[in-house]
Amino acid sequence: MLKGLIGKKIGMTQIFDDDGAAVPITLIEAGPCYVTQVRTVDNGGYLAVQLGFAETKPKRLTGGQLGHLKRNDMPPLRFLREFRVKDLEVSEGDQVAVDVFKVGEFVDIVGTSKGKGFAGVVKRYGFSGGPKTHGQSDRQRAPGSIGATSGTARVFPGKRMPGHMGNQRVTAPNLKVMLVDTERNLIGVRGSVPGAKDGLLVIKEARKQ
Repeated sequence: MLKGLIGKKIGMTQIFDDDGAAVPITLIEAGPCYVTQVRTVDNGGYLAVQLGFAETKPKRLTGGQLGHLKRNDMPPLRFLREFRVKDLEVSEGDQVAVDVFKVGEFVDIVGTSKGKGFAGVVKRYGFSGGPKTHGQSDRQRAPGSIGATSGTARVFPGKRMPGHMGNQRVTAPNLKVMLVDTERNLIGVRGSVPGAKDGLLVIKEARKQ
């Protein structure tokens, strides 16, 4: 069964469980998504389903994208994402809604984290910086020595250095589904998910439960 959706982040709120405890949740407007393509072992080498989300103006898509969608008389869709499946229970042109997930299930949510711009090592990696005293004047937030001994005499690739922080693909694993609203196409998961409001999210069945 296809356990996947595309959605956008609405924001955070809280609900109360059966014991009266406040539970922080993130609301996501997920679907309805269209099945835009079905891959089989014969035509693609593996089983997968491509979903489309968020209707848009035709002029915002390329000719190839429009032709791809018009094969099954689907509206112009802004986002297309592929989901691997074990068996094909849907066909091209079908719609997938939030009812594929149930309250109590666990999901992985993929999004793009907020961009922080250029950041130093103290903010980016939590370095402690240099000494606060003993004549220190301009090394308080510096990374310190970055090289190895004279035998190596170089800086290894992957060294944690200042640079672009955020704006990366991030997966939040094992988030519990706390709310499913089929009328408003809303799904609520416990905790926070990556990205800003209105950011694109991909919701999948949790791989590690």
